[in-house]
Amino acid sequence: MDKLNLHSPDLTQANIAKLAELFPHCVTEIKHEKGAENSALQYAIDFDLLRQELSGSLVEGPQERYQLNWPGKREALLTANTPIAKTLRPCRAESVDFDNTQNLYIEGDNLDALKLLQETYLGKVKMIYIDPPYNTGNDFIYDDDFAEDTASYLQRSNQKDEQGNRLVANNESNGRFHSDWLSMIYPRLKLARNLLRDDGVIFISIDDNEQANLKRVCDEVFGEGNFVAQLAVQLNPRGRHLGLFVAKTHESILVFGRNCNNTKTMQGIEKSGRMIEEYNREDEKGKYRLLGLRNRNQAFNPDTRANLYYPLYVNKSNGSISINQDNIHTDEVFPDTPDGIKTCWTWGKDKVVSDNYLLVAEKKSTEWRIYRKDYLMGNSGELATTLIKSLWIEKDIANDIGRKVIKDLFGNSVMDFPKSPELLKTLVNIGSPNGIVLDFFSGSATTAHAVMQLNAEDGGKRKFIMVQLPEPCDPKSEAYKAGYKTIADIGKERIRRAGQKILEGMKDESAGKNEDISSLDIGFRVLKVDTSNMQDVYYTPDALHKDDLHQFVDNIRPDRSPEDLLFQVLLAWGVDLTLPISQENIAGFTVFLVDGNALAACFDTGINEALVKELAQRKPLRVVFRDDGFASDSVKINIGQIFKLMSPGTEIKTL
Repeated sequence: MDKLNLHSPDLTQANIAKLAELFPHCVTEIKHEKGAENSALQYAIDFDLLRQELSGSLVEGPQERYQLNWPGKREALLTANTPIAKTLRPCRAESVDFDNTQNLYIEGDNLDALKLLQETYLGKVKMIYIDPPYNTGNDFIYDDDFAEDTASYLQRSNQKDEQGNRLVANNESNGRFHSDWLSMIYPRLKLARNLLRDDGVIFISIDDNEQANLKRVCDEVFGEGNFVAQLAVQLNPRGRHLGLFVAKTHESILVFGRNCNNTKTMQGIEKSGRMIEEYNREDEKGKYRLLGLRNRNQAFNPDTRANLYYPLYVNKSNGSISINQDNIHTDEVFPDTPDGIKTCWTWGKDKVVSDNYLLVAEKKSTEWRIYRKDYLMGNSGELATTLIKSLWIEKDIANDIGRKVIKDLFGNSVMDFPKSPELLKTLVNIGSPNGIVLDFFSGSATTAHAVMQLNAEDGGKRKFIMVQLPEPCDPKSEAYKAGYKTIADIGKERIRRAGQKILEGMKDESAGKNEDISSLDIGFRVLKVDTSNMQDVYYTPDALHKDDLHQFVDNIRPDRSPEDLLFQVLLAWGVDLTLPISQENIAGFTVFLVDGNALAACFDTGINEALVKELAQRKPLRVVFRDDGFASDSVKINIGQIFKLMSPGTEIKTL
């Protein structure tokens, strides 16, 4: 029996719990302040890390604690939090169905891209999949200015003595490569976590080189309690025979939820094959199987689950169940094993009452056994699902299938180790029945291919955001010879070809069936990470010398288009980057209208009150102009009053 809690709430621990929601990696373990060896551990705030989260410069303050550390970790954290003066520029020429698609392909460094997406997609992404560069000891494309020579690293990481002599013997085992890799992945995961919905989930492919470190980093970033599983995925059934002692056949996929208390974080997969054969009974509701109501795990018994140990009563004539004994329900049944060991029921009394129609008793020899009906089809016609297993050995998820798919699309092998679309389809199926799927190491864009294919198969409306660095292809590679200069070029072309192939397949299947396939989105908007559209003086006006003023009459870079400016406005205002955009000529000026009335933007010069009044009549939620775009100072002054009178709900900005 529990005792009453007769002391006031522990507000410190409550505050720690609140901070853990915002900064899970800032929660650590410490011994009780008395410092006794047998004192219990308790949760505490790592104030050094919390200060770093809230600081724009490096914070010092080493302290002994349980955590993963490496040289460069604080710089990596600072890198994640440091703002950038960059933007995303649209590229219609490389896009597909730019005006109608809700998919994005972002070309550029994914650290920059993740920062630029923070406002617009904060808490909106249902699923993230990444296949980051594996740490083979080679230099990284994503160096984030962490590159340093060996001498600097050894000195900073205390691996040289006062005379400069090496304290370690082997450069490849001293952690340098681990530190570089961790400094690369850490800030990206921190930014990615912000984008996940409360029911969001992230899948990360990794090999043995960094699996252990990646798990600990994710424990910090997402919270140890949000670890779901480590999947073993057999990608090379023949095994790699280049390793030491073992021919490796699998890689790992780490799975973390944004909040594993949310039951919608992941869903099961549809049952098939022998699992369906188990549903060998049928009634007016359809096929079902019988599952025992008694919990077979003897750890659950009257001592551990007293509320689940109680008698049920059976109607001998039809096998119906009741929690009360009466003239109809006469035979008493306890959840005991045939040899008399006491266990318990899997349902409490309330559920027995509410879902009584699912219960049935059958007599086996001289004893009654209580079962519940488990139907193959749900109330909405969906097929029963089962939890995914931690070991995946299906043939269609192997890398050979990924290579074959690429070869079928391109005519040759333009990528060396592409993942199988079937692997990604399974991950998307369990991780994102709807919503946005993000892959910020997209490579050949297998994730985009899988999203489109799965949408075609189940009628889903998933959207994708792919991010890929324009990493140059090796001039000796098949890709380069085929005309693809960068990995990003391969990814974009793969989506184009895969989308057309999927659409053609749907047309063939729907021939003569009058099925509408026009809703399938196989397009994508290409956006490229670039410097800000604004001149440097826009961000650092104090650094401008008066003799240079004539060079900056216009604070916008001369090579930027009005649509470039529009997308920077969308980013700054946190407006969805896939909303429909139209152009209208209003009062002689070109005006961009985003999603009808969500935003109106005019970047022309000479703006007059006639345009302002006509825009105000439309009552847009937001409106933006160039700061130097007004015909006169009086127009610029009056704009606020005009909107205040005609459309007081409109938010007005200039750039």
